[in-house]
Amino acid sequence: MKLNLKKPLCVFDLETTGVNISQDRIIEIAVIKVMPSGEVIEKRNLVNPTITILPESTAIHGISNDDVKDKPTFKELAKDYAKFFEGADLAGFNVLKFDVPMLVEEFLRADVEFDYSRKRIVDAQKIYHLMEKRNLSAALKFYCNKELTDAHSAAADTQATLDVLIAQVERYENQQVTDGLGNPIGTIRNDMEVLHQLTATDMVDLAGRMLKNDKGEAIFNFGKHKGKVVAQVLKDEPSFYDWMMNGDFALDTKRRLTEIKLSGLKAR
Repeated sequence: MKLNLKKPLCVFDLETTGVNISQDRIIEIAVIKVMPSGEVIEKRNLVNPTITILPESTAIHGISNDDVKDKPTFKELAKDYAKFFEGADLAGFNVLKFDVPMLVEEFLRADVEFDYSRKRIVDAQKIYHLMEKRNLSAALKFYCNKELTDAHSAAADTQATLDVLIAQVERYENQQVTDGLGNPIGTIRNDMEVLHQLTATDMVDLAGRMLKNDKGEAIFNFGKHKGKVVAQVLKDEPSFYDWMMNGDFALDTKRRLTEIKLSGLKAR
C-alpha cells in the first residue's frame, strides 16, 4: 500500500543521552523522507552530544561515548536537517511526547528556525494505543478470550488479573525474554521469584523516583540528578536530601532515601 501524500512525510527517530528534554541531547538521528511520488530519501547521522552518555543509556541504545566523540555536533548539522525537514510533515513512534520536543529543543539551542506548528504530526504509537487497547479488558480478551464485565469493580478486576497472569505463564513459560536491544535478560518461569526479577527488580522506591542501574546502585530517575548515583549525590550535595524530605514526595520514597543516606554514613 502507498501512503496518500500531498506533502513529503519525514518519518524520524532519535536516540539520546536520556529522556530529559531540557538537559539531554541527541546522539543519533535517522529520517526516511517519503515523497508524494513514492520516492524515498534516507538521512542518518551519529551526533556528538557534547555531554557524557551514561552507561544506563548506552545499555538501551548501544551507542557509547567512543562511538560519537569524533562525530559532528547537532549545531553543526542543524541547518542541513532543517532544510531536509522543510516543507514536510512529520511522523514517528512516540514523537508527540518525546522526539518532536527533543528535536525542537536542539534546533533552538542551535539557533536554527524550525516551525513545527505548520507541520502535520502523525504519531504511530498514538494510533497503536487507540486501536489496540492495552488495558485489563484488552489483556483478558487477548490472553483468555473473555470479556471483562463490571470493569473497575475491585473484585472483577482482581479475578481478571489472576486469569491473565495464569494465561501469561501458560503461554510464555520457558520462553526467553530480551531487552530493547535483543539481549537476553531471563526466561519466563512458573515461579514468582523469577517473575519478580523480570518485572520489578530495578525499583528502589515504589514511586519510581529511584531505580537500580546495571551495577545494582540506586540512581535518581528524575530532575537535575537523573541517572546519577543517589549515595554520591547525597555525599556531594547534602542539601538535596533536605529538599526531598521537605518536598512533595511519597513517604516510601523518603524512607528509601533515608536508608541510603544512613547506609552511606555507616560506610564512612
